[in-house]
Amino acid sequence: MGPLLIAIYRGIHVWVRTCRIRSSRVSVERECIVFIIMITHGVFVVVRRWLLVLIVVLLPLCYGGIVSISGHELDDVYMQLMQLNKPALKSIKSPDGDIIDCVHISHQPAFDHPLLKNHTIQMRPSYHPEGLFEENKQSIPNSNEGISKSITQLWHLNGRCQEETIPIRRTKMKEILRASSIKSFGKKKYGTIPEPTMSTQSEPIKLSAHLHAIGFVQGDKYYGTKATMNVWKPILQQSKEFSLSQLWIIAGSYPSDLNTIEAGWQDPRSGDWWLQYGNELVGYWPTSLFSYLADSASQIQWGGEVLNFESGGQHTTTQMGSGHFPEEGFGKASFMKNIQIVDGSNHLIAPIGFGTFAEQSNCYNVQMGNDGDWGNYIYYGGPGRNPSCP
Repeated sequence: MGPLLIAIYRGIHVWVRTCRIRSSRVSVERECIVFIIMITHGVFVVVRRWLLVLIVVLLPLCYGGIVSISGHELDDVYMQLMQLNKPALKSIKSPDGDIIDCVHISHQPAFDHPLLKNHTIQMRPSYHPEGLFEENKQSIPNSNEGISKSITQLWHLNGRCQEETIPIRRTKMKEILRASSIKSFGKKKYGTIPEPTMSTQSEPIKLSAHLHAIGFVQGDKYYGTKATMNVWKPILQQSKEFSLSQLWIIAGSYPSDLNTIEAGWQDPRSGDWWLQYGNELVGYWPTSLFSYLADSASQIQWGGEVLNFESGGQHTTTQMGSGHFPEEGFGKASFMKNIQIVDGSNHLIAPIGFGTFAEQSNCYNVQMGNDGDWGNYIYYGGPGRNPSCP
């Protein structure tokens, strides 16, 4: 199981739509949940599902497919979800149909991890990187009281979670069944990031179906990163593919003991890695979850990633970023600007030795630059399959 973020912020949500499963033989239902984390907007999720218990059952999925699953497998799903299911003190139905459960902060699924059984929740870090709030001269608030008003989501129209709870979105069973196995649901597979290397190679190693267009630094000790990105809605060729834009903070050896998180900066006193969205502290990954990242990161990356299934022997048309190449520039290409790293003295500074990498630059590419207002930046992305990328 990968590192779990301990949430402390009650203003950002997570999902759920119920997907009732029927059978011509039996109609027994149980309610369960599962936990996942989404980084793009600091969104956390958890899910409650309707589970039909049968010896053998054909499950008509909400998206139209039919999956055969045994009673033993159903029991595995049930047990997994029951382990993650946490009682809600309050539930809120969003106008889009999602159900948001307000779960007590001490009952969140992260605390099922054996390394966090006796963990004491930290509501704020001991230190923050110097320069983090220079733009607006604000400091980290003493608590999360009142900050939920600064970030709004659709479900807020129908209510908000109370103090000492976190919002968790219910998930659909079809998402669990769509995983390669029940046990693999929500877990990151090897090969989802460019492999870090501390050898004489100047670029990360290419990985199979995962294509990247990134800026990166490596070869030193890093304690966090900050960047501003614009967000697009890339078009996917098929639902099992994905396109994302994110940050990677990496340490360790691939593939035996690789530590990664996709945002954050490290508290120099506790060693915890904190996630911050704007001026809001969303939560943290405790240092006890890590081996190499308990000390520092050895590589940081910024950019995009696409999963390419090459259906029909052709490159996917799934877009990265806006779907435009970086040379098309502002207004068309996706970008990350004001890219900074946290150094050993806990200061935000410009990255030194900044490089770029793309496995298939005719499909997705990246360009870096430096500007007074934007600091270090990258444009990245692309359309996928095109005349130069068959």
